[in-house]
Amino acid sequence: MPIDTRLARRIATVKPSSTLAITSKAKKLRSEGKDIVSFAAGEPDFDTPEPIKQGAVDAIRKGFTKYTPTTGTPELKKIISEKFKRDNALEYGVQQIAVSCGAKHSIFNALFVLLDKGDEAVMASPYWVSYPEMVRLCEGTPRIIETSRKNDFKITPGELKKNIGPKTKLLMLNTPSNPAGSVYTRDELLALAEICVAHKILVISDEIYEKIIFDNLPHVSIASLNKDIYGLAVTVNGVSKSFSMTGWRIGYLGGPADIVEAIGKFQDHSTSNPASISQKAAEAALGMAGSFSATMREEFQKRRDFIVARLETIEKINCIVPKGAFYVFCDISKTGLGSVEFASRLLDEAGVAVIPGESFGKDEYIRISFATGMPQITKGLDRLKDFCDAL
Repeated sequence: MPIDTRLARRIATVKPSSTLAITSKAKKLRSEGKDIVSFAAGEPDFDTPEPIKQGAVDAIRKGFTKYTPTTGTPELKKIISEKFKRDNALEYGVQQIAVSCGAKHSIFNALFVLLDKGDEAVMASPYWVSYPEMVRLCEGTPRIIETSRKNDFKITPGELKKNIGPKTKLLMLNTPSNPAGSVYTRDELLALAEICVAHKILVISDEIYEKIIFDNLPHVSIASLNKDIYGLAVTVNGVSKSFSMTGWRIGYLGGPADIVEAIGKFQDHSTSNPASISQKAAEAALGMAGSFSATMREEFQKRRDFIVARLETIEKINCIVPKGAFYVFCDISKTGLGSVEFASRLLDEAGVAVIPGESFGKDEYIRISFATGMPQITKGLDRLKDFCDAL
């Protein structure tokens, strides 16, 4: 068999992750002794709280190191059910919940059981880098809506209507969003939900950043709005961002029982259960009071305010103020460079790592993460300003 034909066709359509590529290059330069400031991180820079660590230690010492039910332990599902009810006004029984190896895994599982070949998944641009690639891996077709900066890059009802076709199966929704930090209001979600219900379009709602919202804005889950959209929506979340547990790999979703049952079948034959020890850690996390997430959110808001104010002093960069998550999406079109060239030169010439906007569907933008300490933020912004001034 020739080397160029032995791989499945579906993998040839998938682009590598520039987020991981830039992060890897920055780490390599650091290992060589270079002074690198990284604005590339997609994870909180806070340590996992001690009660969560202790939950994992206790699990190990008690011998909780064997297989669990594929979609999670009954104990963890019960706590997740209570969390959905308390935080999101969502009534999901344990049979409507599936625990997986991260929110990304939950999204992929949902796409896999919902998309047939050629089915369209509608999503906003800018989008999280993995959305279109996961859709393609499931042999679906990403249908990209070019959103406007004047609307904080959120999908409007008119834009959604224009992009509904005979093969449209589902809407990918992300609030708060990565990379733009957009947060949908209740009224905006109601308008989108009305369209989805009218056209029987499913919704995968990625709410992984729900605890990182600024300016006292509320988080609203689209599935909580009414019984009609509840029956069409899959709500995805996890412990990675809210509890600084990215490496523990625990995500979860709630949704209609038939969809969750199908996800269980798929997970049976792919990953089986998420790590037993991580599940016990997640129990401890979701059982904690909200002080950790609140403290983290307050710190991120201080950083956001600082970084946005500093970016306003850089003549060739513009940004919208993010309402959530921990990223600033910056317009670099005045530099005359595409995002990949900009990011590459910034890293090589100034020792600052950012993520090219091309990966999010917006080549005239870069993503800057403020999931790093203030000294690094200050140093990185100084270098960024010098770099842009010299262009």
